[in-house]
Amino acid sequence: MPSSNRMSALEIRASLALASVFGLRLFGMFVILPVFAIYAETLPGGTNLTLVGVAIGIYGLTQAILQIPFGWWSDRFGRKPVIYFGLLLFAIGSFVAAYAPNIYVVIIGRILQGAGAVSAAVIALAADLTREEHRTKAMAMIGSTIGVVFALSLVAAPWLNDSIGVPGIFALTGALALGAMLVIWRVVPAVAEVPQARSPRLLADLQTLLADAQLARLNWGIFALHAVLMALFIAVPFALRDAGMPLNQHWKVYLPVMLASFVLMLPAVLGGQRPGRLKGWFTAAVALLLAVQLAMPWMTGSVWMIALFLLLFFTPFNVLEAMLPSLVSRIAPPQLKGAAIGVYSSLQFLGTFAGAAAGGFLYSRWGVAGIVLPGAILLAIWLILAIGMQAPPPRGAAEPVAQAAR
Repeated sequence: MPSSNRMSALEIRASLALASVFGLRLFGMFVILPVFAIYAETLPGGTNLTLVGVAIGIYGLTQAILQIPFGWWSDRFGRKPVIYFGLLLFAIGSFVAAYAPNIYVVIIGRILQGAGAVSAAVIALAADLTREEHRTKAMAMIGSTIGVVFALSLVAAPWLNDSIGVPGIFALTGALALGAMLVIWRVVPAVAEVPQARSPRLLADLQTLLADAQLARLNWGIFALHAVLMALFIAVPFALRDAGMPLNQHWKVYLPVMLASFVLMLPAVLGGQRPGRLKGWFTAAVALLLAVQLAMPWMTGSVWMIALFLLLFFTPFNVLEAMLPSLVSRIAPPQLKGAAIGVYSSLQFLGTFAGAAAGGFLYSRWGVAGIVLPGAILLAIWLILAIGMQAPPPRGAAEPVAQAAR
């Protein structure tokens, strides 16, 4: 693939298609958050809030456990077959949850949903299908889906609940997962594989990856980023309500904030493409996120201040979401790229699970301070690690080439 300042049509096509697949799974995780607890009261066993919390959080836990095996399998057996299998598991779990007669079967369905842990394989496939100079753009398309889908789920959940109910939401996500399989088959380009010696030893591969200090810095970063995000959204809905905004109006804050943050992230993402600039932009984003986290207690007094706080939070958040997977794909050994992204994705979902679980406990006892201080500690450690990281050197032109799917 010749060098160019612009992404090719195939790179754009692959990036957008894979971003849609990535976003679908996140939508399935986020969309039930505003409505599930109330729905659970209608199910046998659903008045037990511990079980309700397990039903919500178990998805992230099983994702964390299985990202590494799925990423490794994608190195061994190919990206697309592993993605097909994961999406099928996700669909089956969605339909199990949709028709669950009690909270226990919902938990089983959520476990199956989480077992479709294809994030690592999707990101690795995106890396395979894009050239080095455009990889961060592709990762930005995928990474930015988190904010978009989060905002969309907050807006869509009440409407979908009124229209088709929570069982219908589960069934819809299952149908969309089947549709995503068609997207992978018909839209995502094939990959001209570069022959590589693939190690059959998973434990040895993991030891190699975990011993890499540069990858460890990035893995800590994605854990901290998502732990802070999930804990934050324990507190923010209450802050908006206390500021006088009804729950069904919260989307009027989330949606414009998300859209504006995507625009504001562009200078950093594009600036990070220039030689020698990536580490500076990356470290500045972590520093800004830490400063905003510490400022949270003084920015929750009114709807406008909360909106400003969220804008300042999500701008560096989106920058880091775009840069992190690109850095992992550049630093990881080529023959272990999928496994490396599997470790990364496992820490991402573990952060999601830990942030939500710990955030609820901490907020119930110490309010906003219980959210701010632990998150600031995580981010301060990350800032120290980011300052000491080495920016990856540019690679040569030998990259896997995207070709039109037949």
